Amino acid sequence: MRLAGYGAKSWARLKSIAGSVAWPRRLIAGLVASLAAVLLLDALFPPPLTRAHVNSVLVTDRHGKPLRAFSAPDGRWRFAVRLEDIDPAFIDALVRVEDKRFWSHHGTDWLGMVRAAAGSASAGRIVSGGSTITMQTARMLEPRERNVGSKLVEMWRANQLERRFTKDEILELYLTLTPYGGNLEGVRAASWSYFGHEADRLSSDEIALLIALPQSPEVRRPDRRPEQAKRARDGVAAKLARYGIFPAAEAEEVAALPVPPRRLDFPAQAWHGADAVLSSGPREDVRSTLDAGLQAELERIALTRAEAEGADVQISAIVVHIPTRAVRALVGSASRDRAGGWIDLTNRSRSPGSTLKPFIYGLAFDDGIASPDSRVEDVPRTFAGYQPENFDRMFRGDVRISDALQHSLNIPAVLMLERIGAERFSAQLAMAGARPRYSGAASHDAGLALALGGAGLTARELAILYAALGDGGIAKPLIWRAGEERASHEDPGRRLMGEASAAEILQILKGSPAPIGRMPGSLTRDAPQIAFKTGTSYGFRDAWAAAVSGDHALVVWIGRADGAPRTGVTGRDSALPVLFEMTDRVSHHLRDDGESRARLTTEPLRKGKGAQRNLSENRPPEILFPPEGAELWAGPVNGKPGRPFVLAGRGQGALSWYIDGAPTARDDAGSPIWQPRQPGFYQVTAVDPDGRSTRVRVRVLTENPA
Repeated sequence: MRLAGYGAKSWARLKSIAGSVAWPRRLIAGLVASLAAVLLLDALFPPPLTRAHVNSVLVTDRHGKPLRAFSAPDGRWRFAVRLEDIDPAFIDALVRVEDKRFWSHHGTDWLGMVRAAAGSASAGRIVSGGSTITMQTARMLEPRERNVGSKLVEMWRANQLERRFTKDEILELYLTLTPYGGNLEGVRAASWSYFGHEADRLSSDEIALLIALPQSPEVRRPDRRPEQAKRARDGVAAKLARYGIFPAAEAEEVAALPVPPRRLDFPAQAWHGADAVLSSGPREDVRSTLDAGLQAELERIALTRAEAEGADVQISAIVVHIPTRAVRALVGSASRDRAGGWIDLTNRSRSPGSTLKPFIYGLAFDDGIASPDSRVEDVPRTFAGYQPENFDRMFRGDVRISDALQHSLNIPAVLMLERIGAERFSAQLAMAGARPRYSGAASHDAGLALALGGAGLTARELAILYAALGDGGIAKPLIWRAGEERASHEDPGRRLMGEASAAEILQILKGSPAPIGRMPGSLTRDAPQIAFKTGTSYGFRDAWAAAVSGDHALVVWIGRADGAPRTGVTGRDSALPVLFEMTDRVSHHLRDDGESRARLTTEPLRKGKGAQRNLSENRPPEILFPPEGAELWAGPVNGKPGRPFVLAGRGQGALSWYIDGAPTARDDAGSPIWQPRQPGFYQVTAVDPDGRSTRVRVRVLTENPA
């Protein structure tokens, strides 16, 4: 709202009059002194406008659909009003009933005041106070006891408002502050609470009720005194019919309708997501980047999966549109009715497990230390007193980097981190917007344990990293407000890794073994191509799955809000199926919305010897583990017997596995396993249902070679 330069204008007008008329000097001096006193009082005691600027706010989705309303700090529902967002028919009717000379008077309608006084004297009681809309606005800005002195103050304040604001702005103030009973103030809050929608389109009965209630808001509350509310509403409708604003028949139709029997809840969807949107900038009505339809679907998936996981389990998830970094959905928890559900778990630091491994290898590719086809030893090893081991406590011997990443082997990842430097890696993450947290450690420096989740990150920070992976290695902040999406295109961002390295990491992750019961995307028509990585924190406290699919990055976390362990539950077993289900919904929903497009490349940029092949219907199966020529460690690990190897491959249909011609055993989940009984060379064979086969030759070790 703009301020008018009243003082300068008045002074100039007075000088002009004084210069054209031969006024007595004393009279002129008196006028000047009076005007100076008025201006001084006006400057010293301006109208109090605090309540007009402390309002409720509404967060909508990117299409304008309401998501969540936030009450004002004082606990009242009071939304700021813009006239262009209010039904014009309501504005016309309101002015006609409350202050028909509103557009022409200067705050006080003297004719109306005289008429009100005469009417009250004739009736022997106060029939009308003669207050204009501007005077009522002044009273709502500065409530005080109703008496003659207060009326004079209101007239003075009304004059101040008229000098400072336009008529439209005064009407906006009035419609923002008007009382509607209880903690409802303003026409927007009343419309939401009684009708369940904005005040941009109002029916005749709604218009009449919204005009009638402020005249006596507590006595006429429809949720408590429906008869009084209906009588007042019908009276306003009849008056509007007499004024020619409503047809007579329409007033009769209004009288036949009931009033709303109760107050409705304000919008309360996307609880945590809307809170994040509001926290990202000024406290005002805001159109977010969230998609209400997708948000609802992901919330449903999270709740269903959490209920299946256990009573105290929570799920959080975030979906980011990579080209704009706009957050399309954020599920802070599966339900606020479950333990820890009021906490936004996407913004809580947790151990990321193995989800950082792709970025370690990406920097190694940048440095030329390794490539997807480089071979690295997966054998027991100590790094300056730190002795990591694989999750299954087995070692695979000589493996390719691509296989090590796809199967999340720990020793190769720690080795790569040692070579690129843990401090450098930590700094790269921090500059990208994902600062690792080392609280609780003996020192606050990065160590090699960072490769296995030895520092805290949030799901939002992981989303930043995986969005960078899908954008050629460029990291940018998340965008929460629709008006800021365009600016994200102009932001050069920070380079996390090279474009070629990012493409190769995506290609490797796209070839990771799909969850049980799910065919690889490359073998399924129209399925989303998903480059994903899972992670499990130490002690089974956090289960993660993160992915890049099409134009979107997704991160899913599952665990307990209090950080208690869930023994034996891994990211692959728990979070990955949820990620795939959510990815399906993202692909389907946003594809229909015209947003998503294929983003993942089908070939690595630097294809070398031993690189993965793209399968076709005529190709034999591909053995992912063990790779050709691998040396597999089957001896004891830390004094404990080695666990069976889990064989992995892909092809057309379910694969049958053989070791030196003998069928392999299967575990409880149906996965093929192999427990070598003695060292030596073995032939591993995979056969698809059509009889096509692939063989690799590996060596099994039970003691370190001399």
